[in-house]
Amino acid sequence: MSSDLDTVRLHATTLGDLLLMAADTQPDRMAVILPDQRSSYAEIRDAAFRKALSLQALGVGPGDHVGLLLPTGMDFVETMFATALLGAVTVPVNARYMPPELAYLVENADLKVLLTTDKIAEAVNFVERLNLALPDLAQADARNLELEGAPLLRNIILYGKSEAPGMLTEDQFNSLEGQGDWDRLHLSRLQIRLGSTALILYTSGTTANPKGCMISHEAIVRNSAALADRYELTGEDSFWSPLPMFHIAAILPLTAIFAKGGTYVTTGYFQAGEALKMMEEDQVTATYPCFWTIMSDLVDHPDFEKTDLSRVKLMNANFAVQPPEIGEKMKKALPNAIFVGTFGMTETAGTVTTSRFDATEEQRFKRLGTPLSGIEVKAIDPETGEEAAPGEKGEAWIRGYCTFTEYYKSPEKTAEALDDEGWFHSGDLISIDPDGQLMFHGRLRDMLKVGGENVAAVEIETWLQNHDAVKLAQVVGIPHPRLIEVPAAFIELEPGKTADEEELIAFCKGQIAGFKIPRHVRFVEEWPISSTKIQKFRLQEQLIGELGL
Repeated sequence: MSSDLDTVRLHATTLGDLLLMAADTQPDRMAVILPDQRSSYAEIRDAAFRKALSLQALGVGPGDHVGLLLPTGMDFVETMFATALLGAVTVPVNARYMPPELAYLVENADLKVLLTTDKIAEAVNFVERLNLALPDLAQADARNLELEGAPLLRNIILYGKSEAPGMLTEDQFNSLEGQGDWDRLHLSRLQIRLGSTALILYTSGTTANPKGCMISHEAIVRNSAALADRYELTGEDSFWSPLPMFHIAAILPLTAIFAKGGTYVTTGYFQAGEALKMMEEDQVTATYPCFWTIMSDLVDHPDFEKTDLSRVKLMNANFAVQPPEIGEKMKKALPNAIFVGTFGMTETAGTVTTSRFDATEEQRFKRLGTPLSGIEVKAIDPETGEEAAPGEKGEAWIRGYCTFTEYYKSPEKTAEALDDEGWFHSGDLISIDPDGQLMFHGRLRDMLKVGGENVAAVEIETWLQNHDAVKLAQVVGIPHPRLIEVPAAFIELEPGKTADEEELIAFCKGQIAGFKIPRHVRFVEEWPISSTKIQKFRLQEQLIGELGL
């Protein structure tokens, strides 16, 4: 594949100025569309400035950490950009965090101000959870918090119409705007370095406590612009993403389409029927569903085949890691779309590789693309430490402008992940074929050691998902006195279909190696999940406890 690096030009600015430049050129264009609300670039710009002045009046300045415990919505968008305009750092908080996780993050992230809402999102009451996380909150002075578990936290803002002890109301917050200093705000904005931290994104916690990835303005803005360029997006495009805004896979497409002055289409929480309706009515041209669970819900919805998706020209579908029938259904429903695969993570500000439009359909359906301009990727054999041969598996090492600066307050974890030459050791198992196309094969620490054989959990999961009753399979290792560990499978069944443990074990026999066949099968209706990732360690703990191991 020929290189076009000589034609690439850098798109580098701060996150705040990304919004301002779009508002300068497309003030009246719809920037964000939600099912019940839509705002133009000018409206988001003006709201962000108002919120920035109020935050400034509370004492927030360059480098301070501002937490957002908010569902997807305009409040999140406006406050993220307000924080960026001040040169402060946005810390999105996973809206699914339970009180102990909230307490950990508020303290670990050194939040100065936290903004939340009285809205009940997906049955989650944030006020209740914060009071459980911070037991002395209700007795504290809302104008100057002094909490035992969060010594740096000074204010919690409650968006909405409610009042709560220890929290400033939205009206009180808005009234502070007049105390802000407009000139000082812009001086702070113009002094921001591109290498300064824009976001601290906490990883999803598939192991122990989550780690805070420090993402610079350069990393998020350049990666977004590079993705928009690869996808040939323009200001006329509407980009749909269903992921919650605290996730990099929502912030990235949002900022990508902002880099072009186009429209971001999303929803407070994903419902397949509502998503299909929005894609048709809001004339979506590019989509970012990414994950198997979302793709499955879309194609299985009764409205899927009735929805006009002919305007969609691009879908980040990741068919290489989806069951084959998903791709066939999507091809039929989206006749004008180019389907691409993508590989990325929080630590790289999102996308690392994605398909080029000139790649073959075989490559776009069975691989995850090539690196964005300015990013290097290599597969390193974990046994030898040498670069793996083309097509052979190895750990993904990534280098470029996109990698996180460090894990906040975790120098040991940072040193484990980033080497002296700037390579990020991702822990992901990949291969790179002779054409430079990447394929994902699971996590290195998602590897099982079965009687001396290395087994990637994803291999077993992929086979189990070929069973017509299996909607989703997750495999973990369970201790074994002779074999070190053996596979155990957790299964979510398709609605209305049945299968039992014996049937699924028999389904594997003769199809995958004997040492890969699950020794235990358990069925689940609800997964332990943080952000978009299933917490396998909780499944593992559950079964180990059940078996008395």
